[in-house]
Amino acid sequence: MNIAKIAQTRYTSKAFDPARKIPAETFAQLETLLRYAPSSVNSQPWHFVVASTPEGKARVAKAAQGAYSYNEQKILNASHVVVFCVREALDGDHLLAVLEQEDQDGRFATPDAKAGQHKSRSFYADLHANEYKDARLWMEKQLYLAFGTLLLGAATLEIDACPMEGFDAKILDAELGLAAQGLSSVVIASLGYHSSEDFNAKLPKSRLPAEALITHI
Repeated sequence: MNIAKIAQTRYTSKAFDPARKIPAETFAQLETLLRYAPSSVNSQPWHFVVASTPEGKARVAKAAQGAYSYNEQKILNASHVVVFCVREALDGDHLLAVLEQEDQDGRFATPDAKAGQHKSRSFYADLHANEYKDARLWMEKQLYLAFGTLLLGAATLEIDACPMEGFDAKILDAELGLAAQGLSSVVIASLGYHSSEDFNAKLPKSRLPAEALITHI
């Protein structure tokens, strides 16, 4: 695999073929990428809502109306749509759930190691919540690590993707009942296979030159 070549050829799909669906075993790989994405101190401050049925995609598409209507068909015609949600807070229950899962997975050689991990993660959660007061922004940074992981992973599987921030989060949160779950939507990824109407598939990719972006010291 030449991952640099994949990065150079992947692009944002602007139109999907509604007749082509991602095989279940292939999408399962993408779900694994989401689960195993990195996050600061393994905080995992996220939840992912997957819409793959016409009914599910229609619910997500309710948030792509009015000023965001240009994204409606990208949601409705995709094979799968993933709504990336962030937690409203890294509360004690979530931190303990992460800790206990780590313990079950054999990450702690001793009780002291477990206690140390909990202390460290709680320190950062408290730091961003109470001192920096940027907990939401900090958690969104972690969410975008999972987002980037999905986009690159989809490209390696020859799946097209369209990342979208153009939607009404208030409408989507209400439609999916996210507030009651302590969640809110941040970004959407539509996934599938592009159609012949996808103009972006025919355009050359453009980025600033390496010397403008990378400094070697």
